[in-house]
Amino acid sequence: MITLQWVYGLAGAVFAAFAVLGLRDAGNPRRFRNGAFWGLMAASMWGGDRFGDVGNGLLVLALVGIGARGLGRSDAGEVPSTTLTARAARHGNRLFLIALAIPLTALAGTLLFKQFPALIESKQATLISLGLGVVLALAAGGTLLRTPLALPLQQGRRLMDQVGWAAILPQMLASLGAVFALAGVGEAVGGIIRVGIPAGSLFGAVVAFGLGMALFTMVMGNAFAAFPVMFAAIGMPLLISTYHGDPAAISAIGMLAGFCGTLMTPMAANFNLVPAALLELRDEYGVIRRQIGTALPLLAINIAFLYWFAFAAR
Repeated sequence: MITLQWVYGLAGAVFAAFAVLGLRDAGNPRRFRNGAFWGLMAASMWGGDRFGDVGNGLLVLALVGIGARGLGRSDAGEVPSTTLTARAARHGNRLFLIALAIPLTALAGTLLFKQFPALIESKQATLISLGLGVVLALAAGGTLLRTPLALPLQQGRRLMDQVGWAAILPQMLASLGAVFALAGVGEAVGGIIRVGIPAGSLFGAVVAFGLGMALFTMVMGNAFAAFPVMFAAIGMPLLISTYHGDPAAISAIGMLAGFCGTLMTPMAANFNLVPAALLELRDEYGVIRRQIGTALPLLAINIAFLYWFAFAAR
């Protein structure tokens, strides 16, 4: 049976390749630091379930210590702009098919693989399908562009070196959300929020949940970190237990409300600050300023959808 461990194994192999390629990059003055950083990420993917709480905690502290000092990068392995332009002119919009292979495979696998529980771990069908989509996209890209086998890894390593520590920020923040939930932060926050919700007001609870998801995402930088807190604070005790809302709709649309907060916060550095740095924008917060006009109306729509699909349409 193909399980989630296969995906972790694949991710670990990619990070290990980044570590090796980084160590061999003589033009990078911080190559040993880069190699250690991505090597620890590979170790986490391969053995995180066996390290235990203390071992994983020490690994995270090591990642923070290395990442805080900054990763290095060099121009080694960069594809000449003339080559990129020639490939773009030759293949045109067919290049987008390579990228679309990933979400299409993830969607198809999510719908189909659950029908084969003996072959695929059905609870993890989406993540397994996502990993399969990456492999298929790499194969399609290599066949179409006729590139050397090592080129995707080399370019992926260069991109990750540019992004640096922000690349693992979502994983770290999601873990932080789980820690907050275990520590009872959700119940404490819920006690404070419920004071401001009118007694018996379903709509007030829905608005509090939607706004809370967006605001906590802005503070914590990731909707996956905000969700355990807000679900324990408002989602479970009020929307589900008291008002008997649809758990699937509350969870899915609640996450979408949180993603609206992602668009408006510098804490989501990998989404909002890194692109500004890579594009060398004059305003480092320029991406956020452009997204606010979309995020606020979208948040209002998600709150309306949450009320309708979780309660009114039932």
